[in-house]
Amino acid sequence: MHSFKNKKSSLIFLCFFITANVIIAQQKTNNFWNQVRYGGGVGLSFGDGYFSGTLAPSAVYEFDKSLALGIGLNATFNNQKRAYKSTILGGSLIGLFNVINELQLSVELEELNVNRTYDVNLNLDKENYWVPALFIGAGYRSGNITFGIRYDVLYDSDKSIYADAWIPFVRFYF
Repeated sequence: MHSFKNKKSSLIFLCFFITANVIIAQQKTNNFWNQVRYGGGVGLSFGDGYFSGTLAPSAVYEFDKSLALGIGLNATFNNQKRAYKSTILGGSLIGLFNVINELQLSVELEELNVNRTYDVNLNLDKENYWVPALFIGAGYRSGNITFGIRYDVLYDSDKSIYADAWIPFVRFYF
């Protein structure tokens, strides 16, 4: 188990190192900021005693019309009155490849810190852990918007914040 964690940590470090070096190298050119696209996602859900909100900004650097690499942040808060609360914070590295203008493939490595509190008959049960996700996706792209589906190859039904390994998405970059 420790070997897997060491390999995962090494992979995450390597991804951040490569991304940082690419960005630094590109900053030397005058048009760096012209190639950066900003986007992300916002989520809001509420009902009878329930609230969930997500803010997930991201930025990618477009190397050309077919390849972009970037980073993202994720902050989610959930609350079910007198039953459950969670705060989820983390980040991601994302790679986008446009096979043709309308077809976008993606790879995203996400690492989230999950802090959950359950209130079961006045007994508080608390959890705090890190959970990785490695998404491979495909989507239909039209202008700045991509609609698609992605699959978490590291999905763990006991730890993941997602209900299923298959997740539909809508992605915006401007």
